[in-house]
Amino acid sequence: FVALGTSLPDTFASRTAALKERHADSSIGNITGSNSVNVFLGLGLPWLAAALFWASPQGAAQEASWRDRYRGEAWYSEAMPVAFVVASGDLGFSVAVFTVLALVCLAVLVARRATVGGELGGGAASKYSTATLFTALWLGYIWLSIAKTEGDPRLPRPLH
Repeated sequence: FVALGTSLPDTFASRTAALKERHADSSIGNITGSNSVNVFLGLGLPWLAAALFWASPQGAAQEASWRDRYRGEAWYSEAMPVAFVVASGDLGFSVAVFTVLALVCLAVLVARRATVGGELGGGAASKYSTATLFTALWLGYIWLSIAKTEGDPRLPRPLH
């Protein structure tokens, strides 16, 4: 619900900007900027909180249990300092899929500017086909992420 609470107002602001501007550049900039802030704060604040915790006396008191928990991991070393650990899991796969799909979206936006005269708008067929494509890309990303998490045998295996 946090993502909805931060993104919904931006959606309405972007819609208003798209309706009032010929090429909707402000709308695209607003969406990109707000999502960037959400990602950077969503990743940065937990890391900051964890760094402050592990530097505090409460964190130092947990060092033995932290070492016991991660001692069996391949990356673990007795000499390493205690740190905030996030298992990467299938992050590489997710980032690769996201990057490819984002590049497809950017290519579509560039093509639309060249052919329609703007990223948004144009004729009904152009608007709806682009919206359908973007929705399909989003659903594809969700499906691939779920399939990878669930261990779908049709997807590539991690290199270990």
